[in-house]
Amino acid sequence: MDKLSHINYEGKANMVDVGNKPEQNRVAKASGFIQLQPETLKLINENLIKKGDVLTIAEIAGIQAAKETSRLIPLCHTLLLTKVEVKTSVEENGIFVESMVKCNGQTGVEMEALTAVNIALLTIYDMCKAVDKQMILSNIKLDLKEKTDI
Repeated sequence: MDKLSHINYEGKANMVDVGNKPEQNRVAKASGFIQLQPETLKLINENLIKKGDVLTIAEIAGIQAAKETSRLIPLCHTLLLTKVEVKTSVEENGIFVESMVKCNGQTGVEMEALTAVNIALLTIYDMCKAVDKQMILSNIKLDLKEKTDI
């Protein structure tokens, strides 16, 4: 296993110094799923959830979360994101969420992409919890991490 970069020589938490790394185009994609009851999906599709438009609000929450990642995860760097996209799609037994995050920087955006998906899923959960007590979040994963020279 590779050495953990966020642990110093004393085993203490350490924010990695990326100051000497070159700026690169960074892209990350993540995805996840929330299983819902058929009745809940019907309410979402008909925009009858009392808290509002579930899919739009979840997408906006995911975008906002990506922008706040460094405030939520202690050792993440603050990044100037150039693009955040969060898409939801209704499937037979739930909602699939995917995110794409870009920046030009010295460190990757995978945590921002994963944060976007998690918060979008949690927003769906929060908005539907009054009508669905059996929701399951699953398959949250990083699908792509790329960097290219500028």
